[in-house]
Parts: sequence; C-alpha cells; structure tokens
Amino acid sequence: MTSVLVDTNVFIEVFGPETRFKEWSSEMILRLRPQARFILTPIVWAELASMAPSEDELMFMLARLNLVREALPFSAAYHAGMAHFAYRRAGGLRERTLPDFLIGAHASVRSHRLLTRDAERYRAYFPSLDIISPETHS
Repeated sequence: MTSVLVDTNVFIEVFGPETRFKEWSSEMILRLRPQARFILTPIVWAELASMAPSEDELMFMLARLNLVREALPFSAAYHAGMAHFAYRRAGGLRERTLPDFLIGAHASVRSHRLLTRDAERYRAYFPSLDIISPETHS
C-alpha cells in the first residue's frame, strides 16, 4: 500500500465551496483511497483549522478518510528550511511561506507521494518527489 501526503489545497477543494479543482480533488481522493494510506501532517492540520468551528468538528469532517497522523520529522524541517532559503535567495517573495516547504519536505523525506493541485513549486524544490496533480493525473 502506498502512502500519500494530502496537501492542504486538496482538502480545501474537497470540503470547501465550488472551485475549478473541486471535482479533480474529490475524484483523486476516491480513486486513491483503496490503495493508499492518506497522511495528515500538523502543518496541514493547522492550515485547515479555519474550516471548522472546533477541533472536534474538523476531526469529524476528515474522519471518513481514515487519515494517518504523522509528526514532522526534524530532517524534513531542515530540508524545508534549506528549500525556503534557496527560494528566497532566488528572489522568491514572502507570500510563499514556510508551510508549503514543510509539507513538501515531509513528503520527500518520508518517501510519500504528494497529492496537490500546486505541483510546480513542489517540483522545483523537491525534484525527486512523486507528485499527483492535475498536470500528471487527469
């Protein structure tokens, strides 16, 4: 069974209002579910906090996905910091914050696939990462 770290934007698409990626995100969750363990990180959990009025309600909302909670490895934090440093040194703006790099590094260090609709940045800073995105899986 493969492990797939689910990026925040996929959860927002699935559980949020109608968007152009809602159908793709929902379909990928359904398609991958029989063969994948979905990984939830504390970073994604924090980014999803505003989607529910309480932590219990957020847990209830995500419960049917049988997510595996996984702490951020220290080695992933280091790789994220270095990737963010390279991004800033290359002229990247502060609008791209560290959480995106933490998510990508976590998936990379733990050899998880990454389910995201924002593959370009992850591919640029984590080239060995196996990414599932609208560009690669339609």
